[in-house]
Order: sequence, then structure tokens, then C-alpha cells
Amino acid sequence: MNQFTKIIAAQLKLREQAVENTLELLEEGCTIPFISRYRKEKTGNMDEVNIEAIAQANDKLKEMAKRKETILKTIDEQGKLTDALKKRIEECWDATELEDIYLPFKPKRRTRAQIAREAGLEPLAQTLLFQRERNIMQVAKKYVGDKVADVDAAIQGAKDIIAEMVNESEESRNAIRGEFRRGAIITSKVVAKKKDEEEAQRFSDYFDFSEPLKRCSSHRLLAMRRGEAAGILRVSISADDEQCTDKLKRHYVHGYGECQTLVGEAVDDAFKRLLKPSIETEFAASSKLKADEEAILVFAENLRQLLLAAPLGQKRVMAVDPGFANGCKTACLDAQGNLIHHEIVFPHPPRSKRSEATAALQRMVKMYHVEAMAVGNGTASRETSDWLHEIAFDHPVDIYVVSEDGASIYSASKIARDEFPDEDVTVRGAVSIGRRLMDPLAELVKIDPKSIGVGQYQHDVDQSQLKKSLDTVVMSCVNSVGVNLNTASQHLLTYVSGLGPTLAKNIVEYRRENGAFASRAQLKKVPRLGPSAYEQCAGFLRIPGAKNPLDNSAVHPERYALVETMAKDQGVTVKQLVEDKALQKKIDIKKYVSKEVGMPTLTDIMAELDKPGLDPRGEVEKFEFDASIKTIEDLQEGMVVPGIVTNITKFGAFVDIGVHNDGLVHVSQMANRYISDPSEVVKLHEHVMVRVAEVDLKRKRIGLSMKNVK
Repeated sequence: MNQFTKIIAAQLKLREQAVENTLELLEEGCTIPFISRYRKEKTGNMDEVNIEAIAQANDKLKEMAKRKETILKTIDEQGKLTDALKKRIEECWDATELEDIYLPFKPKRRTRAQIAREAGLEPLAQTLLFQRERNIMQVAKKYVGDKVADVDAAIQGAKDIIAEMVNESEESRNAIRGEFRRGAIITSKVVAKKKDEEEAQRFSDYFDFSEPLKRCSSHRLLAMRRGEAAGILRVSISADDEQCTDKLKRHYVHGYGECQTLVGEAVDDAFKRLLKPSIETEFAASSKLKADEEAILVFAENLRQLLLAAPLGQKRVMAVDPGFANGCKTACLDAQGNLIHHEIVFPHPPRSKRSEATAALQRMVKMYHVEAMAVGNGTASRETSDWLHEIAFDHPVDIYVVSEDGASIYSASKIARDEFPDEDVTVRGAVSIGRRLMDPLAELVKIDPKSIGVGQYQHDVDQSQLKKSLDTVVMSCVNSVGVNLNTASQHLLTYVSGLGPTLAKNIVEYRRENGAFASRAQLKKVPRLGPSAYEQCAGFLRIPGAKNPLDNSAVHPERYALVETMAKDQGVTVKQLVEDKALQKKIDIKKYVSKEVGMPTLTDIMAELDKPGLDPRGEVEKFEFDASIKTIEDLQEGMVVPGIVTNITKFGAFVDIGVHNDGLVHVSQMANRYISDPSEVVKLHEHVMVRVAEVDLKRKRIGLSMKNVK
């Protein structure tokens, strides 16, 4: 059994056997999407969230095991590693406890206590701590000599040793942690000389702020830490000093007298000089870690919703990247997303060539058989969208507003340069907007997730954790939807389970040289794509129109023989079985349960036979803003207007209502009941009705509410 199985199972409250099997699969190099989809019998039908939690817990324990090796080696080199200490370290799997055990042995700079020990004052410290000596000054005289100037120096040295002992005591540290856990206050003050600077005004809410740490939300904590990093705020975390020192003194000071007074002074010094800064640093780090985790979760969930947005599908699209002075960039794409034409029109001021622009669009729509338009939601979006709705085309054209967050990042990237080496950034940006309407997932995977503009404080959280989390989300989304093997870009293929950049490139090159793939089995001919990679990726790659209909489904090739047996038992071919729903209903799947295949896999197979290759993302919906409001000045309190959710944070959701400034629906205004998380109520890019609750023209802020709004 894996050495971490029991610990992880206890931490996550999962069955040991399921954890053990999952760890085995991860060690074999299986990806999380593959395990959750095709190894349900082994994992006990665990979802990706649980498998990811097991993988993360396993990584943390591996790191701790390495840390323990370092600690044991360091203590052993000092000649202080007893059998009992070694056993305790080996059995400890709590990071904080482990560091507490190690603290007395940890190499440190030459401390006041070490200097006192070198001067031979440790016996005096022990005498003082014993608190039985009636004339401690008389005893201290014996220690005066070359290294100790006088009685006061001897007493001070002894107190320094006691202070370090108090600081390095696990019991002391846990007592102070308990006080911080119960009553720590986070306080933020403005740096006086920065108060009137323009940049500082962003942090004005935190110029004189304090709140119990356990109630401080992630977005407030991250905002304060950002202000601190910018040199505008001073942030501290503290508990009640008197309560802390009283708790320590109850443990170390016994009775009344000269020794007790001196020990009390040593305890005060230990808390103020050593313990308090150390525990404050610990709580600052742990609260930041918790805030990071919350913010990353919000970001990951927003990204998931964005990537899984409904696609328009393979239709001929005109993309319009709106603008005033620089005009509206238009790009006409064929049904596969290839660029076939582009030009710039100037319908808005300062040029105001609306009639020429209208004629140009009518010509392009007719010439390129445009079926839909994608309008970017940036500058001049509302004006452009309104203008397009007024144009009479020779056939119906649906108009959609599309988020253009990150389009400029994509247009300047190497991927965009490789795709369109002869076009400038404006054309590439317009193409990206059009492709986002056709297939958001396929287009958005080309952009660094951090640049997509969803979430909160993404630049303030742990960047490696953020990247890891977002990459996991992208891989999860790509594999849950499935990828068309014959049209997918190299970048999209990179995220398919088991592939990565090299194999994705090899697939594209093989496709270019040999034409479209006719079957999944043909993947085995791709250079360097061995049996293991084939097993991991095959189920997530689709071939529409393949001879074997299972090649366009989520049924894994390892189960084709099973489906063939099912078809044979019904006296039909696999193709007939896939096409005939009545035949599928006749199958008693319990008959096909075996050692390798259980009910979870059989249920998945039947769902795929019912709707092979079904896209789980739904259908894209059209949207129009309220025609009577164009600017923030048009808003009045009490108005109920339609909007699009553009961002979700822990404190609420931002909604675009078509006036160039997104409004905020605070979490307290999202429903008629208490909710702790806005994502309980709304999804990214969801169409919602909101009531205007407050308009601050000076600060360009709009407060919205969804309470009692149908």
C-alpha cells in the first residue's frame, strides 16, 4: 500500500481502497480526466474534484517527506537525534508541528541566548526557572567573570536563555496560536506621506481599517496586501497581548518572589521579541494562503464557465472589433473559422461615414454568405451593436456580443503570428472575436488564462498555484467537451489527456501529410504516440463521419469489443445499434458486468450510444440591451434592465447593462435568501434582469440588485 493512502483517506474522508487505486493510476502517468471518465470502477466513481484533491494531498506529503529527511539529517549531524525524537519526526505529518519540533535544533544566527550559554549561564537560567532560590543575586555573583561583566549581565543572560526556551516550546507556541486563532485582529493603516497620492485613493477603504482575521474575506485581505506591497498601507495581525502573556505566565511563573518576577520579565520578552513576530508571520502567511486558495477557486470556476460557454458552431461569421477614431475592424470567416476577407469601416465619430460603412457591411454579408455577427464588447460596442441592428441585410443575420478580454494578448502572441504571419494585430484580434462565438473553448485555450480578465486579484495570488489550477481547468474543459481530431488546432490538442505539445504537433503534421484521420486506430501511426498515450487520449478525440460511429463518441476504444458484443446479441451492427434508440432500450446492461467493467462504465456507454458526440455546452443565446439607456446618465434608481454577467467575485457579480460601466450586484443583493457565494445564483455571461439601486455619477459606480426582480 502507498505510504500516504491512510493519511489522505482520513484527510479527505474517502475510502482507503479508492484512494490507493487512484494513487496507483496517478503513479502510472494517467491523467485526471482519463481516471475520472474511464476508471470509475477503480476509483469508486470519484469525480475530477476528488481525484485532483488526492493528487494535491499526495504532492504535499511527498514534499513533507523530503523536508523530514533534511530535518533528520541536520539534527543527526548535531549529534542530538535520539530514537524517540526520530520516531516522533517520522510519525509527524502536520507541517506546523514538524517545524515546532525542529525549531530548537534549527541552525540560526548567533542569538542572545547562545551568547549567554557560551558564557556558561545555562545553570543560572535553570536555577531561575526552578524559582526556589531566595537570593538569586547572590547566586548570580558566582557567574561573574571574563565573559560576564556583572550580576546584572548574568541575570540578563539567564533571562535571554529562558526567553528562547519559552519561544521554542511547542506548548508555548500552541498556546499563542490558540489566542491568535480565537481573537486575531487584522489592522491596516495608511502610510502618512502616501495618503494624498492618487494611487493611494484605490485603497482609501483601508486607510484606517481593522477586523477580526477569521471574518476577513479573501478580497479584502488581498486588497490590503496589495496596498502593503505598493508601500501605501501598513498591515499587521495581532491578538490581545495581555491575554497572551497571562497565558504564558500561568505556565511558567509559580508564586511570588524575586525569581518569579525575573521569569515573568523573561516571558514578556519572549512574547514581545520572539513569539509574537513569529506567530504573526505564520498567521499572515496562512491567511494569505487561504485568501489565495479562495481567489484561485473563484478564478478557476469563472474560467470553467467561460470555456464551457455555448458555441455557435460551424457557421459563416463576420467579426466586428468596434472602435471610434480607428474604425471598426471587420473579418469574415468561413464555417471552419478561416479568414476569407477583412476591412475597416468608420460608422462612428469622428469620421462618421455611416452610409458607406452600412453599404460595405451589406456587400460583405451578401458576398460571403454571413450567417451571424460577433461584436466585441469593448470600446464602442454598444454603439456598433445598435447600428448593426438597424441595417437591413438581404438575408437574416443573428448579432451577438462577445467578450473580447484577452483578444489583444492573443493578437500579439506567437500563436497568432504563426496563424496569421501576414496580418497585423488588429486583424488577428477581430478573427479571435469571431472564433470565440463559433467555439469559445477552441479559441480561448490559445490565451494565457490570467489575461482573460475574470476573477479577482489574479496578480496578487501565488502565481505557480494559479497557473497549475487554471491549466487543470483548461484540461478538464477540453476533455469534457471532446476534440475534433481533424479540425483541432495544435494548441487545443495540447490539452487533450495524454498528449502535450510534442504529440499535438506530431498529430497536426501527420494530418497535413496524410489527410484527415479516418479512425482513432490511425493515431497509432503518429510518430512517438505509443500505447500509453493512445490509451490516455483516444476517448477524448472525435472523428465526425467516421466509418465506426464509436469513433465520434466518448466510448473508449478499449470498450469497442463490448459494444460489438451488445450489437451482436441484438442481431445488428454497431451502426444500427447507435441509430436505433428502441434497440438500445432492450439491452440489459447487467448482463455485461465483468471483473473489468462495472455499472458506472456500462451506464456511460449507454448514454453515449443514445447521443454519440453530443456537445455538453448547450446553444448560444441572443441578447439585446435596453434601447432607452445608452449612458450612465440615462440610468434612474428603480429601473429594471437586462444585462450580461461579465465577472464573478466572492463579494458579488459585475453586470454589463450597456452604459460602458459595469454595475455591481453585491452578494447581499443577489437573492431574497442568504447566499454565501454569487456562483450559487449566477453564471458567467448569463443574461440577467437587474434593478438599478444606486448611481454614483462622480465615481462612475452603479449599484444593482436582483432581489424581487423576475
